[in-house]
Amino acid sequence: MVASSSSLKLQDLIQEIREAKTQAQEREVIQKECAHIRASFRDGDPLHRHRQLAKLLYVHMLGYPAHFGQMECLKLIASPRFTDKRVGYLGAMLLLDERQDAHLLITNSIKNDLSQGIQAVQGLALCTLSATGSAEMCRDLATEVEKLLLQPSAYVRKKAVLTAVHMIRKVPELSNIFLPPCAQLLHEHHHGVLLGTIMLITELCERSPAALKHFRKMVPQLVHILRTLVTTGYSTEHSISGVSDPFLQVQILRLLRILGRNHEESSETMNDLLAQVATNTDTSRNAGNAVLFETVLTIMDIRSAAGLRVLAVNILGRFLLNSDRNIRYVALTSLLRLVQSDHSAVQRHRPTVVECLREPDGSLSRRALELSLALVNSSNVRAMTQELQGFLESCPPDLQADCASGILLAAERFAPTKRWHIDTTLRVLMTAGTHVRDDAVANLTQLIGGAQELHAYSVRRLYSALAEDISQQPLVQVAAWCIGEYGDLLLEGSCEETEPLQVEEEEVLALLERVLQSHMSLPATRGYALTALMKLSTRLRGDNKAAILEKIPLVERGGSQADEEAKESKETAQLSEAAPVPTEPQASKLLDLLDLLDGPSGDAQHPPPLDPTPGGALIHLLNLPCAPPPPAPIPNLKVFEREGLQLNLSFVRPPGTRTLLLITVTATNTSGGDVTHFICQAAVPKSFQLQLQAPSGDTVPAQGGLPTTQLLRILNPKKAPLRLKLRLTYNHFGQSVQEIFEVNNLPVETWQ
Repeated sequence: MVASSSSLKLQDLIQEIREAKTQAQEREVIQKECAHIRASFRDGDPLHRHRQLAKLLYVHMLGYPAHFGQMECLKLIASPRFTDKRVGYLGAMLLLDERQDAHLLITNSIKNDLSQGIQAVQGLALCTLSATGSAEMCRDLATEVEKLLLQPSAYVRKKAVLTAVHMIRKVPELSNIFLPPCAQLLHEHHHGVLLGTIMLITELCERSPAALKHFRKMVPQLVHILRTLVTTGYSTEHSISGVSDPFLQVQILRLLRILGRNHEESSETMNDLLAQVATNTDTSRNAGNAVLFETVLTIMDIRSAAGLRVLAVNILGRFLLNSDRNIRYVALTSLLRLVQSDHSAVQRHRPTVVECLREPDGSLSRRALELSLALVNSSNVRAMTQELQGFLESCPPDLQADCASGILLAAERFAPTKRWHIDTTLRVLMTAGTHVRDDAVANLTQLIGGAQELHAYSVRRLYSALAEDISQQPLVQVAAWCIGEYGDLLLEGSCEETEPLQVEEEEVLALLERVLQSHMSLPATRGYALTALMKLSTRLRGDNKAAILEKIPLVERGGSQADEEAKESKETAQLSEAAPVPTEPQASKLLDLLDLLDGPSGDAQHPPPLDPTPGGALIHLLNLPCAPPPPAPIPNLKVFEREGLQLNLSFVRPPGTRTLLLITVTATNTSGGDVTHFICQAAVPKSFQLQLQAPSGDTVPAQGGLPTTQLLRILNPKKAPLRLKLRLTYNHFGQSVQEIFEVNNLPVETWQ
């Protein structure tokens, strides 16, 4: 197939390109035609210029270069013929943007066309300005657009309103120009004009505090418009599935949400209307669900009544029962946002949320898992943990790590008893041991070591679990540690809390040998097993000659329990002073030998009195305090300040989990305008684990109002120096702001 020697018509060009069997043939056709188009442009044929540009635009849509047609667009726009202007403006929208200086050359042409009385030409100019208008063009043409907002033609008014929306987004300081016409446009009966007006007012309120204050006076009028839509309808041609003009309803609800945020009077005015919309909207169709969802968001963002907020949560609960997966996902996401502020109301839908864990859709089950973990508290921890453990046994591999970590965190916070805590952790290790956090082994050994009454129970449970499966490395490590520490209790067989278990020495040693020889055992696991074997040599045969292999004393992480044990240790030391001291015990000889490294033997210094409690020699040998003082509070840190918005970080390291750092991000605002759409995102190095809790809100009120807070949970198993990267996005004084910065000066107490 060979292209003709003369220039093709647009229809013929499209047909030849479609008939090309290879990409090379397509390029050949396009290159030949582009050569004809260039020649026609050079010849300056004014009658066929728009036809040549139309073909070039089709070539541009196929992805081929068409930049040489930019100046021809300007010539066609300046032409008095409508056929030329139509193609010229279309070419300008496709080929020109703010990066080309040529787009500034059409400013005068657009200004002239806007001042003409021809509606079709005015519409073309407005469409081009709203699509490609730069900040400079918007400043130059704002007055002309403002005049067209009140033109008799609804066609022109609609396009002028949409162009004004673009101008406000480009140049927020133009807000004052468009404020006066909006009040008159709210009385409009044309659907397109009214919808565009609501969008324009929304943009003005989001970007200008003065506009927000101005339009709050019009809340009753907006309420009246929406009530008319709900009760009598606006126009039948804009109804969808029996819902009266859902697009206009959604836009009005979004505007009411902005106007009622942090404003008691406006919120009170719209409360009754929101209740009416929430109860009367038909939810059998998707259009009704869209209106209902926007109603819920509005109720939650304004200062609504408590009963209205419960109604909103119940609507989201009904969404969870919807057959549409998208609606269920939206409901789960919204409930996750509300769980901090309306926890009790969300709790009522806990059974439905748990049912969503079984969703085959991965995105739904992940959202359901996040919400289920957020709903766990001290009153439902047993039931919720049982459901989550059932989900852990069958969940996809990509969710096992999040589920396992969530169960362990919930158990640490809300465990009713130590035995329940141990059983729960063991079950997680047996089910998904390879997916747990790095500090799970240390936490469980600390838990077992601190529960003396459960030593026999724990060692039997772990021995049985280890005999069944040695593939879960964290489980094997804890079991080996426990057998090494309490192996003598394993052989006694006198634990009333478990089934009778008769274990011989040879069976225990054979099991540890099996762990050592397994190809699945990590180096750390073999280390635990070797240590257990060494300790069993003193536990099982009664050989007490190696004090270093005594049971490891529990090193408390601070708190009241450590203080009580320190008091008991002191009392025991006082009693030991009155008791006869045995002559040169084995541990004393060991310490005297090691003391030779500190100085010459002739020194008059003597070692401190030894703690006679079991393991006391090892504590002094390792220079570990019996009861360390509680850690000092970590100082707060200011990390960001701009135009009255300030960001402060406060830190807490829970005494029970020293690898866990809780950071509270507090945003305050001392400026005269609210900070809206506030989002704080964080990132940490790969060796850390970060969990962001839902913020208390997305608006930071002006004049030092109630601050916005957000909790960051950071796990630092390696206790490495912490680096934090933050990204802030928000709107302030009509400007959209994004800040990305690193926090490298965190106090050393946050990670050491």
